Amino acid sequence: MIREPPREAVLSSEEFRLLREAIGARTGLSFAPEMRSAFERKLRERLAVLNLRTFGEYYQHLRFHPSALQEWDEVCDLLTTNETYFYREDFQLRAFRDEVLPVLAEQAEKRRRLSIWSAGCSTGEEAYTVAMLVKESRLFGGWDVAVHGSDIARRCVAAARRGVYGASSFRAIPADMRRSYFVDKPDGAHVAESIRSLCHFNQMNLLDGSRTRLLGRMDAIFCRNVLIYFDAEARKKAINLFHERLYPGGVLLLGHSESLLNLSTAFELYHLKGDLVYRKPRRTAEHGAP
Repeated sequence: MIREPPREAVLSSEEFRLLREAIGARTGLSFAPEMRSAFERKLRERLAVLNLRTFGEYYQHLRFHPSALQEWDEVCDLLTTNETYFYREDFQLRAFRDEVLPVLAEQAEKRRRLSIWSAGCSTGEEAYTVAMLVKESRLFGGWDVAVHGSDIARRCVAAARRGVYGASSFRAIPADMRRSYFVDKPDGAHVAESIRSLCHFNQMNLLDGSRTRLLGRMDAIFCRNVLIYFDAEARKKAINLFHERLYPGGVLLLGHSESLLNLSTAFELYHLKGDLVYRKPRRTAEHGAP
């Protein structure tokens, strides 16, 4: 039987410190002091579900309980931000289609395989958008094309795999792409099979190098509006991992408010007509050092 936590179960400053440090160490997510009340509100329901009386007990549950792994999934579902939609930051996407994809096609011509990773894909709109752009470019007919979407939140990955969307997801997509790549049904707009077949979704922590290596090498990585929620150490770890996963000449696309300033010197700036992205140098120094 689920009981409501008692009224005195308030998140103390010490409990907040312990919980945010534990969550930060595991996920890279950073929570400023002013986020304490929102943090408390979001996690309060878990005390009721688990029949715990205090946030201190919840901290101990996450550290030592046999079912802690499942509870971490709940934490990630509750605390991650998942605002996204198709064709977000359209100027960058047009540059990717018109300027970046032709270069990637040339670089990968011998292997005829294109791999792109949407890191922190939320409910899948970005990954499906990238697949549409690849299709629209008409550069990869007969190629092995794979767009990988990953997110730490289990419910987001489930939604991405389902591929069914409501009106709010279509606020920026061009009308012709909406008509070409979606099938309207009573429960929402379904991603067309020609796009679904290119996309693969997995629950994944960006800081888990052993899991991310299973994806293989990438020609391009999208990680837009994700690192802003990470602390500095987690940002550096993620960027180093992206550098490792990219082929030489591969590109990293961040959100418009994000940069690698003070994070990494391993990438070079790749200037496009209306935007700039980061590129792993095609040649590295001797002995394999970037």
